[in-house]
Amino acid sequence: MTTTESTDTPRLRVRNAQVADIPQLVALTARIYTAEWGHSAEMLRGQMARFPEGQFVAEFGDRLVGYCATFRVAEQTALAPHTWGEITGGGFAARHDPDGDWLYGMDVCVDPDFRGLRIGRRLYAARKKLCQKLSLRGIVFGGRLPGLAKRMARYGSAQAYVDAVIAGRQRDATLSFQLRNGFELVGLLPRYLPGDAESLGYAAHLVWRNPNHHEKPLIPGHKAPRGLPARVRIATVQYQQRRIADFQAFSTQVEYFVDVAAGYESDFVVFPELMTLQLLSIENAELSPVDSILKITEYTDRVKALFSDLAVRHNINIIAGSHPTRDASGDVYNICYVCLRDGTVHAREKIHPTPNEAAWWGIRGGNSVEAIATDCGPIGVMICYDSEFPEMARHLIDQGALILFVPFCTDERQSYLRVRYCCQARAVENQCYVVLSGNVGNLPGVNNFDIQYAQSCILTPCDFPFARDGIAADSTPNTEMVLFADLRLEDLARARSSGTVQNLKDRRHDLYQTRWPTRG
Repeated sequence: MTTTESTDTPRLRVRNAQVADIPQLVALTARIYTAEWGHSAEMLRGQMARFPEGQFVAEFGDRLVGYCATFRVAEQTALAPHTWGEITGGGFAARHDPDGDWLYGMDVCVDPDFRGLRIGRRLYAARKKLCQKLSLRGIVFGGRLPGLAKRMARYGSAQAYVDAVIAGRQRDATLSFQLRNGFELVGLLPRYLPGDAESLGYAAHLVWRNPNHHEKPLIPGHKAPRGLPARVRIATVQYQQRRIADFQAFSTQVEYFVDVAAGYESDFVVFPELMTLQLLSIENAELSPVDSILKITEYTDRVKALFSDLAVRHNINIIAGSHPTRDASGDVYNICYVCLRDGTVHAREKIHPTPNEAAWWGIRGGNSVEAIATDCGPIGVMICYDSEFPEMARHLIDQGALILFVPFCTDERQSYLRVRYCCQARAVENQCYVVLSGNVGNLPGVNNFDIQYAQSCILTPCDFPFARDGIAADSTPNTEMVLFADLRLEDLARARSSGTVQNLKDRRHDLYQTRWPTRG
């Protein structure tokens, strides 16, 4: 007879990181590197979205006590001089190359309270195992030299210090450990992490060569990102604003379009910005601009419940336009509710209110720009004017977004074309899909929302795999209708890997970077 003894000792294990781990990982890296230099939630989303099998956590009981981040990179990039910011794309693993023949070690960190459990060794072992599983040439990274600053006067140069460590005459807490783990030095990387005072900004350029690697022809792959559908069907609604008698009439109109999109087996249906201002026609009263917005915020809970219920019942992901929402402090934000078919609801604020929104309605700009994980891959939302700021789109793409949704509301053609042209630029420069949905029709008596102009569309990059003119679907201006398009994720992978131009891959990380501050 065999017996199993129970124990209250927590189990230490290494597993792949998950999106649900992000809050703990933000706290862990802030504790190790400080809040300013730790990984932000957006960085972690980007790392997991691009190469989920390359991100590992060490879990002790229900607590995360270690993190290991990696991505694939080509040899000519991995072995050339670089800084941490350049090669990691600012910490987002933005330079991950699905066909790269080396595994780049972006970070390994261990909770100081749990050192002595060989957690670092376990994470390095997981990294080596992945390298061998993928038949890559090896692992490369820049390793810290935490003893350099204290001993610089003695050795006179970083190279002399490193030579002493390799010869065994000097011990360095990090480099000595890495050498014992089979890594070899290929050089020094100056200015690798300028803020690393202990290392004087230097890093040891280290490699571990996969003993099981055998030379064989490299056949580039252009499949959709792992675990995602090859094709995503999009429906975008050009929505007619008309007077309604009550909330039920609004619900009926919205459900009609959701049912149509679901009937065509769409994965997403998109509605326009501020579409819920239609509810003000129920009041049938002259209200000041501020009173109008405050009145519409009273519908927030019913609007969220409506769209979430429709998403689940019709098995479709809904980008629910946008709705003015009042927070606990009394401030009003223009928020897009993304209601997924699994029942989850995500709120995304408009970051850049237009001058009219701020002056007439007192709408404030949000502070957070985060991609959303869906069953069709990561997506991003930019509400109208947000699309005219390229930094915002790039931040979403760095987090792994493949499709950007742009609910918009414009009153005349010039306003519309600003949004349209900028969205086409975002599709080209980020090699992604961009989906626009706008209002048409008139609502006399609703302040600052009386006339509308729209030509909703679905935009693509401009390259051979995509639709002519970079337009997958287009609408008739100022006419209520629904557009459909099948967007192929493998076409994005092909364009980013081997397109005529490769905007994301060819960014000059050595010349420019955008750093988004971490907010508590």
